[in-house]
Amino acid sequence: MIRCFIAYYLLVIILKIHIIGEDNRSDYLRKLYNGNVTSIQKADIIICPIPFTRDNIKINNSNMSIEELTDIENIETKIIYTGAINNFAKEKLKEKNIKVIDIMDEESFAIKNAIATSEGAIKKVIEMTPFTLNKSNILILGYGRIGKILSHYLSSFGAKLYVEARSKKDIALIKSMGYNEVELERLEDYLPIADVVINTIPSVVIDKNRVELLNSNSVFLDLASSPGGVDFEALKQRNIKSCWYLSIPSKDSPLSAAKYIKETIDEINRGNEKWEKKSM
Repeated sequence: MIRCFIAYYLLVIILKIHIIGEDNRSDYLRKLYNGNVTSIQKADIIICPIPFTRDNIKINNSNMSIEELTDIENIETKIIYTGAINNFAKEKLKEKNIKVIDIMDEESFAIKNAIATSEGAIKKVIEMTPFTLNKSNILILGYGRIGKILSHYLSSFGAKLYVEARSKKDIALIKSMGYNEVELERLEDYLPIADVVINTIPSVVIDKNRVELLNSNSVFLDLASSPGGVDFEALKQRNIKSCWYLSIPSKDSPLSAAKYIKETIDEINRGNEKWEKKSM
């Protein structure tokens, strides 16, 4: 045990880290890693934003392009940590034999990220609405990690929840929690009564025809990645208040988001043979 502690202590001291990103979360990460931060050329590990890219050209929240990153000398000797990296970017990095670890694949991190996202989403809804969440009809589209946590949080406000899901397992769970279950095929029945609609599905489930069914005083919050879940032009035409709110943890809880990233990366590094050998 003492040997493992010494090895990990040396590991923490020796590993050099470079953080790409100009957002608040990246700034907090630099503070958390403090003396381990170095230039990109000297780094063992490069931490990139989440998501890695939105346009397949630039690294998100930075002035660096994907091509500039892959052209760095000896880049294949480094490990890149990021999250929600798409297949196009993965292939670009793979072409240069760059090892990439997507921390969104770590369940513990994904849950923490969903907690921060849910809290930020509720904050945004409160800012958008002229009414209380208590007694409001809130329709949540999707019952993944975010949908589950969001439903749980909103129920404590006394909101009347309508939750959409497709699997029988999720429908049963929604019922067991005391929420109103909504099947996608019957969505039209619930849109007119919704005061708030929150989407977590990365697919346009609310098309122009469904937008026409929305209450004119309702608000629509989209949390899904591209292409989003609604026809925003149709919402604009109906003058329905809406927001496509992405990267919530880095906006609303950047310090916690940075801690979650560091905890996850440190845990992965503890089991990495490459770094264990370096610390011996």
